[in-house]
This record gives sequence, C-alpha cells and structure tokens, in this order.
Amino acid sequence: MIDLEAVIALRAVATNGSVAAAADALGFTPSAVSQQIKRLERGTRVALLERAGRGVVLTDAGRHLVTSSATVLADLERIEADLHLAGGGADGSSAERRVTGEVRLGAFSTAVRGILVDVLPRLRAQHPELRVPLRESEPWETIALVASGQRDLGIVHRWGGVALAMPEHLVETPLFTDVADVILRRDHPLAGRVSLSPADLAAEEWIATFDSTICRQWLRRLFDGVSNAPRIVHESMEFENHLELVRAGLGVALVPRMGRPALSPDLVAVPTEQPASTRDVSAVHRRSQADSPALQAVLDAIRVVAVGRAAG
Repeated sequence: MIDLEAVIALRAVATNGSVAAAADALGFTPSAVSQQIKRLERGTRVALLERAGRGVVLTDAGRHLVTSSATVLADLERIEADLHLAGGGADGSSAERRVTGEVRLGAFSTAVRGILVDVLPRLRAQHPELRVPLRESEPWETIALVASGQRDLGIVHRWGGVALAMPEHLVETPLFTDVADVILRRDHPLAGRVSLSPADLAAEEWIATFDSTICRQWLRRLFDGVSNAPRIVHESMEFENHLELVRAGLGVALVPRMGRPALSPDLVAVPTEQPASTRDVSAVHRRSQADSPALQAVLDAIRVVAVGRAAG
C-alpha cells in the first residue's frame, strides 16, 4: 500500500526543488521528509530520488508518481469534504455541525497585516476546534503551494490587471481591489499634487522590494515607455522600511494601502494616474475542496473582512 503522507512529501520535493525546502514547506525536519521518501521507495521498490550534485532530483518513476497521485489526492479531499458534510454533530444530526480540522493558509505580507490579523482571532473564537496555520509567501509561490496540496487556501494579488497564471484545478474568488500610493516627504516638490504620472516621477530615486517580487515588476511596468526609470537605489522587503527611508530623504516609494501603518505627519501619499497603481486581491483553493466546511468557514471569514476593506 502506498503511503499517502510520503507521497505528499515527494510532491513537496518536486514543487520546492529540495528536501530542505520541502521540509520547510511542510513544517517537518529534512530528516523526517527523507525518511518518508525512503519508506515510500521501500514500499514501491523503485528509486524515486537520485543525487544531482549536492541536491536531489526526481527519477522518472518519482515524476510519474507525483503526476499520477494528483487525481487520487483530489478524490480523497472530496471524500473528506463529503464526510464532514454528512457527519453532522456527535449524534449524526446536521443541526449542530462543528467546524473542525485544519486549513493551511498562504498569503502575501500585506494581506497578513491587512486581513488575517483580523480573520484569525475571529476564527479561533467562532471555531475553536479549527486549526489555521499560516505561511507568508509571494503570490506565485502561494499558487504553487495550493496547487500542489501543501497549502489549502491562498490569498494572492495581481497588479494592474497583469495575468497571474492559475492552474485549471484551482478556484479563484475575487475579494477587493487595493490601491498603492507614491509616498513622499511633505517637503517634496510633488507632495501637493492630487495625482502623479510616470513622467512626473521619472527623475526620482526609488525604494523598492526585491527584483523577484510582483510589486517590483509592477513598478517597472509603471514606467513602460519612460527611459532610465525607475532608478532603484534602496531595496527592502518591508514596506515599513520603505516609509522610514522616505522619511530620511533617501527616495520615494510605491506602497499599497492595505496593511500600511498610519503615515507620520512628515509624509504624504499621492496616487498614480495613467496608469493607476491598483492590485486585485483574490483567494484561491483547489476545486476538490470546494465543499469542505472548514475551508468555507475560513473563506467566509476572509470575505467579511475583505468587504470591510473594500468599503473603507
């Protein structure tokens, strides 16, 4: 009999590229992941991983098992959801159905601050037997984690309508549209403007997130057609650091409103125009979990907070 937990570990190696990264994604130690896969190799009597330099890669058999297991794992998720729906309370009735189990969340950093710090305490109070562990990750990583079964529900964003690849077996639920503003010192010559165009900002020095992030990609796209812009002089993954660097007079920054702390009196926020800097925030989950009461409870709680964000 194939050990499904070990199959999930193998899938994590395939998705994350190494045993160590798979262990981090699953919340295990690298040794535990290695032991699971070795047990799977003994059970199937085929090699599933092979050495490649200092790391490992999947063998042909390993890749075949990962691909073939996707349907099985999806079927099991649907069966589990059906059991929760049919199980009802302890006496078999559906009148007092409890929400139990685990929904593993993945979300980008400002969604953690702007949404989940409100959602998670509400869920704990409403459903004390429901576990909702959280992992922070960039949107494309979140999609990969949800698609591969390592996370159950993800919160992602796409800037300015730019496409974000979505596998067919995932369901996307739109939540709201967030706006990003250019943050400047109050004594900056552009601080009194109602809005700013890329041409207005072409000569500015910028504080930005790392080059591999979606936010940085949007900043580059904002300046399409404007030569030699944007000029990135400082990089940080934390928007709070961006604000402090702007306060110090070291540049300007594009910072989303969601999760943004109140600005100090010496800073101002001005939106961009032509194009506007907006990002659509969505939730994603596997289609096979659509009927899971636990997942729906988490998604409903996120929607409630998201409606408030949109109204604000």
